[in-house]
Amino acid sequence: MQKLSASEIIENIKKETAFEAVSEDYSFTIKIEKFVPYICGAVHDGHQFRKSLWDNCLHTEYERWYEEDPSTKEMIRTHPIVIAGCDSRFEYDLNRDPSNAIYEDAWGKKLWKAPLSEQEREQSLKKHRTFYKVVHTLLQQIEKIHGKAIVFDMHSYNWKRWDRKVPTWNLGTSNIDNTRFGTLIESWRKKLGKMHLPNGIASTSKINNTFQGNGYFLKYITKNFRNTLVLATEIAKIYCDEESGTIFPEVVRSVEQQMKRLIPIQVREFMQPNS
Repeated sequence: MQKLSASEIIENIKKETAFEAVSEDYSFTIKIEKFVPYICGAVHDGHQFRKSLWDNCLHTEYERWYEEDPSTKEMIRTHPIVIAGCDSRFEYDLNRDPSNAIYEDAWGKKLWKAPLSEQEREQSLKKHRTFYKVVHTLLQQIEKIHGKAIVFDMHSYNWKRWDRKVPTWNLGTSNIDNTRFGTLIESWRKKLGKMHLPNGIASTSKINNTFQGNGYFLKYITKNFRNTLVLATEIAKIYCDEESGTIFPEVVRSVEQQMKRLIPIQVREFMQPNS
C-alpha cells in the first residue's frame, strides 16, 4: 500500500490506474484493483483519534469504539474497489454533512471539556472535504465508464440497546428512489436474510426498521449521481460483544466470505439493461 496525496489519488482515478493507497494524512484508505461498476465503502470503520484531542475528550476509548462500526471494512475487503475511513467518527463524522460533522455531544453525553479551537476544527474538516473530493471523482469515473454504479455502504449498529427484537440486517432506503430501485432493494434484502452465520446466529433482514438511510455518504452520492444506487447496509453487532469490545473473527469471516459471493450477484442484477 502506498501513501499518496489527495491529488495523486485523484490523478490515478482519472487515469484509470489500479492502485492501493492510504491518504497522506492517514485519514482513509482506497483500493482499486479494476474499475468495476460498484464500490464498497466503510465510512465508520475507523478508530484513530488525533492525539491533540485526547485530553479534551470526555468520552473513553471504549465509548468511542461502541459507537463506531468496527470490522466493517474487513467484511468487504476482498472487493475490487474499497474505500474506508481510518479516523473515528468522534473526530469528524464522514456520514454527516460538513456543518454537523464535528460533534458537540454524542449519544446524550457532552463530548468536549472545552470548545474546540478553529484550528482543530479545520484540521478535521479538511480531511472530510478531501474524502468527498475523492469519492466524487471516483463516482464520476465509474459512471463515465459504465453509465451507472452501485455503492454498498456498510455500517453496523448496537442491537442490545433496543427494547424490541431487531433484525440482523437493516437497509435504509428513505433517501433513494424506491420506485426506480425497489426491486433491487428487495432483492438485496432477501440475499442478506438468507445468509448462514456461525454460532447459531439467525440472519434476518428488514427495510427501514432500525435506521432509515439518512447518512450524508448516501445523500451526497444520490444527490450528485442520479445513475448511482447506494445501498445503506447495516449489520447488527452480532459479530462482537458490544459490552466487552471482543470481536468474533469467525462471524466477521463468515460475513466477508458470503459478501464475496453475494455482492457480485447483486451487481449483475443492477447492471441488467432494465434495472
